[in-house]
Amino acid sequence: MVAASKMRKAQGLALAGRPYAGLMNRVLVSLQERTDPGQHPLLNIREVKKELVVVLSTDKGLAGALNTNLFREAAKFDSAKTAYIVAGRKARQFLGRTRRQIMADFELKDSPAFAETKPIAQLCVEQFLTREVDKVSVLYTHFINTISQKAVVRTLLPISNFEVAQAAKEGGEEKSGADPMIAYVFEPNEETVLDTVLPYYLQYQVYQMVLDARASEHSARMVAMKNATDNAHQFIKELTLEYNKMRQASITTELLEISTAQMAVGS
Repeated sequence: MVAASKMRKAQGLALAGRPYAGLMNRVLVSLQERTDPGQHPLLNIREVKKELVVVLSTDKGLAGALNTNLFREAAKFDSAKTAYIVAGRKARQFLGRTRRQIMADFELKDSPAFAETKPIAQLCVEQFLTREVDKVSVLYTHFINTISQKAVVRTLLPISNFEVAQAAKEGGEEKSGADPMIAYVFEPNEETVLDTVLPYYLQYQVYQMVLDARASEHSARMVAMKNATDNAHQFIKELTLEYNKMRQASITTELLEISTAQMAVGS
């Protein structure tokens, strides 16, 4: 019941932010079509010599295979060329056991606010702009529905045209035809607006991924607890049946012994 209550709240937060993220993506698609993406440092694609991966896991267990699937994806990265930022006690323990480099560790509340996840995105941008890393990815559990969650790896930096356009299709309604933002005028100019919007876009993307991970966590935990409860009830039924059988067999044996003894005395 506790997991179900938390699940409904987490799902509401995760789903409520998707329309806003979709509209933001459409604005970015429109901006990129009017500017030269190669001029912005957050859009520059370069050879990946060092990668930074943000892992969003749970703080507690009892969530089924959610963390197992997440860590299976984390183990695929080359430990020699990868550094990690973790948000979640289970991820910290896994990376510590496997001797992987942890750059930073963030503790988030059960229902984190935007301001709490903002430092994660800021650290990622700082590492990318200073060329400490050449690529930033986020590994988290994407919320699909109550019984379905999937561990995914999404590239955060650099932002490419294809990824932003694809995110726009996923986040909002895709309309064929002309640019939906064609009637808007960007002041003072498109390049300045892009330079201002992109950092905020990254911060909101991280926030939305954290909300998705929380919704997946509580959904998986509720399903796991329900399965455990159902299995416990079934186990109780089986044990009760077995107990009744043994009790009946004991009573039958005692009756036979009494009858045998009475017949022996009578004879």
